[in-house]
Amino acid sequence: MHLRIGNKDFRWGERTYIMGVLNVTPDSFSDGGKYLDPEKAVDRALRMQEEGADIIDIGGESTRPGAEPVSVEEELRRICPVLEELTDKVEIPLSIDTYKAKVAEKAIELGVDMINDVSALRFDPDMVRVAREYDVPLVLMHMKGIPRDMQVNPFYEDVVREILSFLEERKRFAISRGIKEEKIILDPGLGFGKRTGNGIEDNCEILRRLKEFKVLNSPILVGPSRKTFIGNVCKDGEDPLPVEERLEGTLAAIAVAVFNGADIVRVHDVKEVKRFLRLIDFTIRNQNF
Repeated sequence: MHLRIGNKDFRWGERTYIMGVLNVTPDSFSDGGKYLDPEKAVDRALRMQEEGADIIDIGGESTRPGAEPVSVEEELRRICPVLEELTDKVEIPLSIDTYKAKVAEKAIELGVDMINDVSALRFDPDMVRVAREYDVPLVLMHMKGIPRDMQVNPFYEDVVREILSFLEERKRFAISRGIKEEKIILDPGLGFGKRTGNGIEDNCEILRRLKEFKVLNSPILVGPSRKTFIGNVCKDGEDPLPVEERLEGTLAAIAVAVFNGADIVRVHDVKEVKRFLRLIDFTIRNQNF
């Protein structure tokens, strides 16, 4: 099974693909403000390409826990200067991380190759039209609530079964609206409305049971990079590890995810993850890149 994204063929099962994170926001949990300047954002994207990213995922609105939404106009103001310069320079596919149809459509017109929708087509009814008419790959992600309130007492009887049911319904909905099944990628949404701390780690259970999502017959994307649950699980004392000290935990989460069937990993630390995956893929798929 394979999928064409931009000018690149993605052959699922042959190796693990890397999606590099590029947040052009002032308030993202890990790198907020760092790449708000378009020149710095373009430089970072080109660096991630050099380091081995297969896709670059560009977002103009933070979806960290507690984040407030921004207007379409503000999101476009942040991403358009980056895309206008980057699309002529980068050789790998670009993804737009947005749940707003107008933002996705403009990004595609500027050269973006796929949509990463954290709402799984729930927040903007026009997003279905954009994905269908432009015929681009689409990531459908599970999230409980909205970013502003998703970490306010989330609860599950069985976190994996409930996410599986949600993604199955969202995939069925997308197909019923004319989106091609082979264009759909599924993301269980690590850190998005998942319990962490106090002995309950939904994110670790999702990673441990990731193979269960294979029944949906779609590529699986996971984004553990620097997330809060890593800080909680890997802490040395009472306090969680700060964001800048979560690389080792991120790599451990990626290892579990890949061994359990992940096809794409969404990360900040492209160079380190690329080196790490060389051994993982060589070990489990007999592929070295």
